[in-house]
Amino acid sequence: MKKFTTKSILISLFVLLFTLSVTAQETGKKESKKSKKEKTTKTDKVKKGWNLGALPVVSFDSDLGFQYGALMNLYDYGDGSLYPNYFRSLYVEVSHYTKGSGIFRVNYDTRKLIKGIRVYADLSYMPDQIYAFYGFNGYDAVYKRTWTDPDAATYKTKVFYRYKRKFFRAKVDFRGNFSNNKLHWVAGVGFYSIKVLPVDLTRLNKGKDASDMLPDTAGLYDKYIDWGIIPQSEKDGGVFTVFKAAFEYDSRDNEANPNKGIWFETVLAAAPGFTSNMNSGFLKLSITQRQYITLAKNTLFFDYRLGAQFTLAGTSPFYVSPLFFYAHSAKAYNEVLGGSGSLRGILRNRIIGNGIAFGNFELRWKFVKFMIGSQNFYLGTNMFFDTGMVIQKTDVNTSNIPAGVKKEDYFKSGAEKLHNSAGIGLKIAMNENFIVSVDYGKTFDAQDGTHGIYIGLGYLF
Repeated sequence: MKKFTTKSILISLFVLLFTLSVTAQETGKKESKKSKKEKTTKTDKVKKGWNLGALPVVSFDSDLGFQYGALMNLYDYGDGSLYPNYFRSLYVEVSHYTKGSGIFRVNYDTRKLIKGIRVYADLSYMPDQIYAFYGFNGYDAVYKRTWTDPDAATYKTKVFYRYKRKFFRAKVDFRGNFSNNKLHWVAGVGFYSIKVLPVDLTRLNKGKDASDMLPDTAGLYDKYIDWGIIPQSEKDGGVFTVFKAAFEYDSRDNEANPNKGIWFETVLAAAPGFTSNMNSGFLKLSITQRQYITLAKNTLFFDYRLGAQFTLAGTSPFYVSPLFFYAHSAKAYNEVLGGSGSLRGILRNRIIGNGIAFGNFELRWKFVKFMIGSQNFYLGTNMFFDTGMVIQKTDVNTSNIPAGVKKEDYFKSGAEKLHNSAGIGLKIAMNENFIVSVDYGKTFDAQDGTHGIYIGLGYLF
């Protein structure tokens, strides 16, 4: 009798949801021509030409701290025939977080550069003084909150679950249509440089009173190196090139906040050994399914996203494990699981392994629409439930741990299960695309932290 694994069940679920979604889309084609052509509400004014959204960056992320800087998002709506979608977009951001992260980024998205081909280009440098690291395989790695609490008797250091990371990414993706313009092929290439270092205590302690200084003690990253869990060949990070091939089905009525449609993609991401300084390359498969369902016209929507990623071949170094490979993405961070981009409220990068799966479920409500000058605005809220877990575990060899170390303080074999959180958000949108977002998420388990607050741009998916 065939054994059904978590992986086979998840893949079957994706195929079933995709099939049902396409069926629902085809059924929806029987609507009247009037409803088929309706792109905007009566209160919306079709935008044409160039439109600029520029803001000082003042935001907050529980994992990163307060953010300050500036951003610009320039949209070209052309003759307005695609509105609320656009012909091209240029996004530029220079910002810094109080906990030591930074974003220096240019993102370009155009339908005009190559006829019939949509091009997505991204150039990013994102240094992080205290990048989160909680070990491998979710709940199999024990999280001790008191070790980071200066008021606790068992306090070690605030940065026990941290290391320093310098992340550079340059990538370009090309998307073309099959005979059906909802079916797309995607091909891309990306260069990544990820440098990993111990936390720079000298920098973090600069200007502090002696009583407030971080103690000079080993963190989890240092211990994993000493114990051989993180190999010497991986401890400093690495350089690699990713070649990507993807299939995509996209029937959304607009991209920033769809009222209806599905967006399904499956991606093969390969980093050959000869294009990297890793001992061997890796091959990953990611699958993402999103669906947007209207419950009340132009007002109330139920939307969900399911995602999974597996390591099919080779070795995925520890510094690659948090990365999730989409067909294309406008987000600065494409990392899982935990934090603003995946499981809101749960600690950033709390759940990493060779393979992960997750789900996000949202009820979205646009409760006020209005105009200021010639600009379309709306206010909205979203209630959400997020969940995910490791489904393909990273091998963790604990045989080299010294006898005096209590392994139960660090490891709990077989403990991994679903990590859950829920919360609510507020959205302020201009011309459908420029969306200021506030989300609050609460964890269900203290092993995942307590809660998270995230202020930024756009919906999660």
